[in-house]
Amino acid sequence: MKLTDNEKRDVVKLIEEGKVLPEKYRFLLFDESKQVELTWNGKSDEVTNVVLPFQIIEQIDEPRNEEVKMAQGSFDFTSGRQMTGWTNKLIWGDNKYILSSLKNGPMREEIEKEGGIKLIYIDPPFDVGADFSMNVDIGEGSYEKKPNVLEHIAYRDTWGKGKDSFLSMIYQRLVLMKDLLADDGSIFVHCDWRLNSSIKLIMDEIFGVDNLINEIIWKRRGGVLNETNRYGNVVDFILYYAKTNQSVFYPQKTKDDENTKEYIKKRFNKTETDGRKYMLQPMGAPKDRPNLKYMYKGYSPPKNGWLVSEDRMKELDEKGLLYLPEDKSLRISRKIYEDDYEGQLVDSLWTDIFPINPVAKERIDYPTQKPEKLLERIINSTTIEGDLVADFFCGSATTAAVSEKLNRKWICSDLGKFSIHASRKRMIGVQREMKKEEKNWRAFEILNLGKYQRQHYIYDGKEERDELKQNEKIKKEKEFENLILGAYKAISVDGFATIHGKKGSDFVSLGPINQPLSRNHVEEVITECVKNKITSVDILGFEYEMGLFPTIQEEAKAKGLRLSYKQIPMEVFDKRAVSKGEVLFHDVAYIEFKPHFDGRKLSIELTDFAVFYNEGNLSIDESLPNGKSKVVVENGQIVEKKKNKDGIISESILTTSWHDWIDYWSVDFDYESKPEIIKFKTEDGNVEEEWTGNYVFENEWQSFRGKKGKDKLELKSSDREIAKDNTKVAVKVVDIFGNDTMKVLEVKV
Repeated sequence: MKLTDNEKRDVVKLIEEGKVLPEKYRFLLFDESKQVELTWNGKSDEVTNVVLPFQIIEQIDEPRNEEVKMAQGSFDFTSGRQMTGWTNKLIWGDNKYILSSLKNGPMREEIEKEGGIKLIYIDPPFDVGADFSMNVDIGEGSYEKKPNVLEHIAYRDTWGKGKDSFLSMIYQRLVLMKDLLADDGSIFVHCDWRLNSSIKLIMDEIFGVDNLINEIIWKRRGGVLNETNRYGNVVDFILYYAKTNQSVFYPQKTKDDENTKEYIKKRFNKTETDGRKYMLQPMGAPKDRPNLKYMYKGYSPPKNGWLVSEDRMKELDEKGLLYLPEDKSLRISRKIYEDDYEGQLVDSLWTDIFPINPVAKERIDYPTQKPEKLLERIINSTTIEGDLVADFFCGSATTAAVSEKLNRKWICSDLGKFSIHASRKRMIGVQREMKKEEKNWRAFEILNLGKYQRQHYIYDGKEERDELKQNEKIKKEKEFENLILGAYKAISVDGFATIHGKKGSDFVSLGPINQPLSRNHVEEVITECVKNKITSVDILGFEYEMGLFPTIQEEAKAKGLRLSYKQIPMEVFDKRAVSKGEVLFHDVAYIEFKPHFDGRKLSIELTDFAVFYNEGNLSIDESLPNGKSKVVVENGQIVEKKKNKDGIISESILTTSWHDWIDYWSVDFDYESKPEIIKFKTEDGNVEEEWTGNYVFENEWQSFRGKKGKDKLELKSSDREIAKDNTKVAVKVVDIFGNDTMKVLEVKV
């Protein structure tokens, strides 16, 4: 430290007065201070190092025939399901905790056994003001689904500081991603003109200026934007960095870019026979046929040439522009050059990858979906078959879909529940497609941090078995209890064992933090309510014990008690969402299904599904302009409200049947056959396993809605041979908003 006595006195005085030190002192006080870096309000070098166990929510592997070649590990020939080997990961949750847990937790060992993560591609939500709504099909109509509050706030406006908040969010995550990358790995960060320069400086700081490989420019839009106040923004930027100088690169070639087209055109123009210029025509077109399709020098005809009259052919021949050799092998078509030409090496300007066509097979109408060809190029240029690829802002799972098709392993995550659901449907579709083509694929599992994230939020990462003072533990739980009650717009009440608050005339009971709300808890609520002559209670829970409904509901009703079950949403973990009153508690959905037997073959029929949602209905009468319509959720129905030119509102219900609410449902014919085992590190660094008491839902059959008019929902499953005399069947239903509900029923054969 090289400070004069006067400078030392100035520093002390400024600190005592609580003033900001002049910028020059940063370089004088810290020898290793970076000379070039991006600073913003709230920047911090602190990185989360919390390690939370992953809960396995579901495992999915489209059952296959035994003829299909297996490369990912052994499988059960009876069920056709993968049993060993790497299982791909689709993780729901905040990627800050996901990245930290992958980096520091026991799953790191699994990743290293696979050679480490060779490629990370991310497309973070860089457009702070973007509308990420999407249309959800309902019967003959559609509903505009808005992102939930957590999706809105967590990435775009976390601390209300706009761009600064985004930079703080992405900075910490990029530091964690670098640590996760293999030494020969690469990272591609997708951004646009708004934040490209800022993210590039952050990447320079984290990965090093020398590790910048390319700044790729992707022309993502064609046509004319008709912007009158500036040049139209038609490109995105993709920043490509290596972790170290050990990174690998496999050159890619293209035949679709402008250079290739120009090359072929020049070859056409240079072609001569017997000193005469001649026509280029499709192979095999007879010279004696009028209205001949042809190609000729100096023009750019369509793929199969132009259709012309006999008179026009004569005119061209008289001018010496037409030449049709008798030997058809001498006739030249565009395809000859395309087949012989190896292609142009791809450079950093990508003009040959186009937006997804509205009718393209890969299109799933997800707001941020990127073309598969874009990911194909990135994955092929930096990985080989069997490598591990990751995407921590996966959106609609394009990275996962392309990785699967290219025989790469993958880890993908997203904060949005609807994103995870859309990804699950897409990846099942990929499995089905590869099964049809008799290609190999891997199973994937859906994970989250669930109760462990809640526990970390409340206890700052300390678990109950840690040496916490009992009164401190009680204080933290009370604070969290008040947080939930505040989000529910209820007030706290004392003097009860199971009753925690009151909202209007209804009392409120909170379920446990770290485990599913059980029948025992509900029975205690009923007993206490009957004793205190309470007639109406809302029960709030994060998770609910399987098979809890509807029998206990009837028991409460018989005793004069109305019970209403509400789902505590993840948004309660965001204090800003709570403070703004934007947290929605939905009623727990209700499933009915019945088994059908044909000998020992079992099939499941879905017979009822009920929800009670309210969303987006505030002041609809006043806010809706005359002559316009709006679709809202009201009392468990989706309603279209129309206001005519005179201001009179009419309504029509879009959810005409209970199954209009269902987007997806699946069956596990032998639930409780796979215990959920979590891995965690002990204080001495060893990895231990522990049964959570829960079971993994093994997805053995599923039906879901596809694009409008396609893949209609089936309400009865296919048959499954049951070897045991009784089995527990689990049915999972995901509604059109991405919320899932599960019911378990014991079935005797």
